[in-house]
Amino acid sequence: MFAEERRKLIFDYLTQNQRASVKELSSRLNVSEATLRTDLNALEEEGLVKRIHGGAVLAEKSRMENTFSARELRHHAEKTAIGRKAAEWLQEGQCILMDASTTVLELAKVIKKLPYRLTVVTSGVYAALELKENPNLHVILIGGVMRMGSGAVEGTLGDDILQKIKVDCLFTSPAGFRIEDGLMDFNLYEVELKKKLVEASERVIVLLDSSKINVNSIASYADTNKIDVMITDDQAPADVLQQLLERNIQVVTVPVKESAKTT
Repeated sequence: MFAEERRKLIFDYLTQNQRASVKELSSRLNVSEATLRTDLNALEEEGLVKRIHGGAVLAEKSRMENTFSARELRHHAEKTAIGRKAAEWLQEGQCILMDASTTVLELAKVIKKLPYRLTVVTSGVYAALELKENPNLHVILIGGVMRMGSGAVEGTLGDDILQKIKVDCLFTSPAGFRIEDGLMDFNLYEVELKKKLVEASERVIVLLDSSKINVNSIASYADTNKIDVMITDDQAPADVLQQLLERNIQVVTVPVKESAKTT
């Protein structure tokens, strides 16, 4: 793993967990503590983290820029288009799972206006709030712990509901995706829950803007072969889409006007 890639993983982990020890990061990334100290020093020089005894914390500026609200604004046009397209897979009477990602939140904004009767199980606080006013929707929130700056309920409390219901499909959006690694996230609490969501679903529908393709993250929650449908934007790398098609994964690309894109 190159230093730049490793440092991005460290930063992503700190974004979700706010602080970490050198020993903890060394174990998770399988590198020496000396290497981790060098990485943390480099990140501190960039103003992204602040070193503390035995580890590091996320710098205040970085903390503000990586809240759920800030992430929601990134590539918003792409996320909106993908969310609208994903609604085409909904049918009357379904039971669906939705993760807590900002892209799946865009789908929730569409669902709340639909006439369908649906059961929605989600770990997304903001998704649940979007959906709760529609009387046709039965919304179940699972998870456990709320963290500052996060839109997710993190953990697996209440996940036994997944064993009691028949789930038609999961709508999920990872922090990163690579063909060889599958769907990845930087929050280990969410990774564990997302694994259970994948296992419980008859169909896995991935909502993924192109900025996350060929991007690494801390841990995988689903192999590429678990994906049934990939919905992305028209800037997605053609070679990756071709590899998905060769694996018999349905690929859908949505156009996004250049003038509407935000970064």
